[in-house]
Amino acid sequence: MKIKLPAISGKKAIKAFNKIGYKVVRKKGSHIRLRDNIKQLHKPLTITDHRTLRPGLLRMLIRDANLTVEEFLDLSKD
Repeated sequence: MKIKLPAISGKKAIKAFNKIGYKVVRKKGSHIRLRDNIKQLHKPLTITDHRTLRPGLLRMLIRDANLTVEEFLDLSKD
């Protein structure tokens, strides 16, 4: 059973990914590129700076960061 993802902004997603070691490496327009020092475990991420991210994009970002939806939801809590 898939867990329903909440509507989350690009900035809030970036804050959550920062908690596991991702850092912003560049920004071009509304696209923000994140990288991690542990390249074998985490792929580079590109997040759009929008008010809400589409669920499919958010799921792809979570999968590329080697996280489960539950882990991401715990990280995204303030």
